[in-house]
Amino acid sequence: METSQNPYREYLDFAVRMAWQAGAIHLSYFRSRDLEMHTKSNVYDVVTRADRESEACIARMIAARYPSHALLGEEEGARGAAQSDYRWVVDPLDGTTNYSQGLPVFAVSIALQHCGRTVAGVVYAPYLDELFTAVRGGGAFLSVRGAAAQRLHVSDKSALAESVIATGFPYDKDVDPDNNSANVARILPHVRDLRRMGSAAYDLACVASGMLDGFWELALHEWDVCAASLIVEEAGGEVRPLRPDRGVSVVAGNAAILGEMLRYVR
Repeated sequence: METSQNPYREYLDFAVRMAWQAGAIHLSYFRSRDLEMHTKSNVYDVVTRADRESEACIARMIAARYPSHALLGEEEGARGAAQSDYRWVVDPLDGTTNYSQGLPVFAVSIALQHCGRTVAGVVYAPYLDELFTAVRGGGAFLSVRGAAAQRLHVSDKSALAESVIATGFPYDKDVDPDNNSANVARILPHVRDLRRMGSAAYDLACVASGMLDGFWELALHEWDVCAASLIVEEAGGEVRPLRPDRGVSVVAGNAAILGEMLRYVR
């Protein structure tokens, strides 16, 4: 990670510690019969005890360390000091469907906003032991299994035919025909291949690292993309709003690939 003095570095270090704690909770239940899985908005939208316990752990740590800060979490919504200049944005377990199936691609996403601007972000995939971090103005980094952190940079590809792109699908895909399938049909013939990893935060982190060349998705939420968007930007990439009518919808990559993707996705 960046070692130079940065006013937000202490928050990043704290976010990393929270991510490790949440990741330990994930792993304690992973591939067990004790998930206590329930549905939320519909049958496709699931939550487990690991989602709830990891968010509760993060909320307790924030309240103890920074009691004047606000928090927005996926499971319990907004809490804390609503008028604070500092707000944590947390997805305690992004990729719950993967997690509930025993698939190893899932992550905790923790971001801090100061006066509405994201200044620190962590995406941690505990089963893979991949820790993606960024602090505004300090670059983006990846640490894997205790090795020294490596600075990240997005892919330098400029042709879709050489690119591997990721996407996902909204929970209302059964009732809203505007469910991303048309975008997939348009872009699929033009890319090297397409991936559906199952975690938007991890997808974006992979864009930051160059493991993926681009990503788009419709109908996400702020907690899905807040931390990872900063990581992409600090890695030299762009994350742009895709459209205003389907929640948080984004497209990400380097400038060239992003422009090429926008020829087909909308």
